[in-house]
Amino acid sequence: MFSERVKRVLETIGNRSRFFTTVFLVSTFAASVWTDNSTGSEGPSFTVPITNVTIPLGREAVLACVVANLSAFKVAWLRVDTQTILTIANHVITKNHRIGVTHTERKTWHLHIRDVSESDRGAYMCQINTDPMKSQTGYLDVVVPPDILDYMTSTDMIVREGSNVTLRCAAKGSPTPNITWRREDGETILLGNGEEVRIVEGFIFNITKINRLQMGAYLCIASNGIPPTVSKRIMLTVQFSPMISIQNQLVGAQEGQRMTLECNSEAFPKSINYWTKENNEIIKNGEKYNQTFSYNEYKVHMKLTISSVEMSDYGTYKCISKNSLGETDGSIKLYHIPTPTTQPRTTTTTPTSTSEEVENIQNSRQRPEPSVEPSPHQITDSSLPNIGRTDDIRLHGRANSGSYNDGENAVVTKGRKSIDGEVRPRRIDNTAQSMSSRGSSLNFLVQSTAAICIILLSALS
Repeated sequence: MFSERVKRVLETIGNRSRFFTTVFLVSTFAASVWTDNSTGSEGPSFTVPITNVTIPLGREAVLACVVANLSAFKVAWLRVDTQTILTIANHVITKNHRIGVTHTERKTWHLHIRDVSESDRGAYMCQINTDPMKSQTGYLDVVVPPDILDYMTSTDMIVREGSNVTLRCAAKGSPTPNITWRREDGETILLGNGEEVRIVEGFIFNITKINRLQMGAYLCIASNGIPPTVSKRIMLTVQFSPMISIQNQLVGAQEGQRMTLECNSEAFPKSINYWTKENNEIIKNGEKYNQTFSYNEYKVHMKLTISSVEMSDYGTYKCISKNSLGETDGSIKLYHIPTPTTQPRTTTTTPTSTSEEVENIQNSRQRPEPSVEPSPHQITDSSLPNIGRTDDIRLHGRANSGSYNDGENAVVTKGRKSIDGEVRPRRIDNTAQSMSSRGSSLNFLVQSTAAICIILLSALS
């Protein structure tokens, strides 16, 4: 049995340079067997199974083997797939400097593998040199975060609008990474059938009849649950000839008004943009005209401001956009709006009359012009009987205002003398007495009528 063990160890190592190590192992096992047979004890045993270990690439892996009643026996670690002896007891046999061994009170034996690589993935055996040999196996799994393979992944692309596009993304890792696509700006992805989605899954991403709305940066994202998740940015550029849109094609303005004309252009590659008048004269910036252009990706907002519109400014203006793929223009007609004429507002001012002025006005209205009739001895008036009314009015005016119009008195007196050279005192006295009551009533009526007229005139103004 001893010779069979030696033969198996020699076949496993298969390297003459490790001859002395093998001799050492044989001696160790022989001593162990001799000790075991002579003592006749129950021998060592494994307390718990080896726990499988999953470790990320580059970390340190530790496999534990717990043994009871080891006594003078030895514990060895082996790589199962290659049958390579890694450690025996406290000694590291392999020349791999990343391998180490430790133990706790000769009960728990730890196999250390530093800076784990994918080649370290596999089964490892913990072995006790009893007869028959006792062993148990644990598995080391090395997980690798995703890594995008550039040589199999699409790069930035420039395509014409309406063409079909295929984007590819490949990645390696353990477990095998999943590939997803999304837009860098977070917007939805517009598919060829009109459907809008947030994420597209798969190694290949096809876009049918691409349009300008699908232009932008796309992210190929590779993940397998092992951090970090990685991504690659692919810029998809869509080329198309210019297109112009105008909100108001007919605009009116008055002379002297400040006016702004606007239109929007879309083009890629970026377009050259400018304004012209009816005679195709290119407009330049100056005191009269000011052009501004606002750029946003493939869109341009064009403005033409006229500082003060004159008659020569009315007509058709064109905003023109051109690039290497084509040229287009849009027209805006500026028409004249007549300036409204404002009529001056007439204001009627009604003077405020004093009570004295009102009374004088009333008296002047009541005083009649003298009338000469064919009869040589009578004075008549259309409003007052005989001459007594005139005298009564004159006397009433003196009583109220304390003054009298001498001109009017002279006219009346002169008229009276031309008709009858003699004034009859009795008739005047009787007429004055009979007219006194009638004059006061008429005076009150005239005053009331005048006041009402003044109020109406004030309201109408």
